[in-house]
Amino acid sequence: MWLVPSVALLLAACTTSVGTPDPERPSPFADCAILAAASSSPPGSSDLPDVSLPCFTGGAQVRISDLRGPAVINLWGSWCGPCRQELPLMQELADATSGRLRVLGVDTRDDRDAGASFAADHGVTMPTLFDRDQELLSALGRASLPVTVFLDAQGKQFVYTGKALDKLTLGTLVRTHTGVTVTG
Repeated sequence: MWLVPSVALLLAACTTSVGTPDPERPSPFADCAILAAASSSPPGSSDLPDVSLPCFTGGAQVRISDLRGPAVINLWGSWCGPCRQELPLMQELADATSGRLRVLGVDTRDDRDAGASFAADHGVTMPTLFDRDQELLSALGRASLPVTVFLDAQGKQFVYTGKALDKLTLGTLVRTHTGVTVTG
């Protein structure tokens, strides 16, 4: 159920990994091609920053300002405690709103292997971009994580920063700032 928190996910231990991606270990994330699916706003019509980042899976560049709403963009890092709490909730959101809301992760200021390992351990498969140099975080005028951007169908953004989102708060912010009601 959407409003029942998982204590096990909140108590996850830290993952530490350094190095380059392991070719033997596939990416846990979905390809980013789904981000280009039809919506009510044309590419480039959002007020999102004009930053391009590689898709974690496949490496294709995704221009953030071309993303269409309704959408939720969660900036996270495997090293960030509050991010580790809310990232599994973002995956639950993606699952609960499939076809009605785009949910995208941006692994920020992280090591690829650490991000992939954390995601795989927690069943996170939503499309994810990789931003080692925190370009998007900087372009949003923010300095620390977690950050979640809500984008409505007209391309207007709302940026949330602060403590880790819980299911109730996340559901309320999604409804208020994207127009999508979370069910399931």
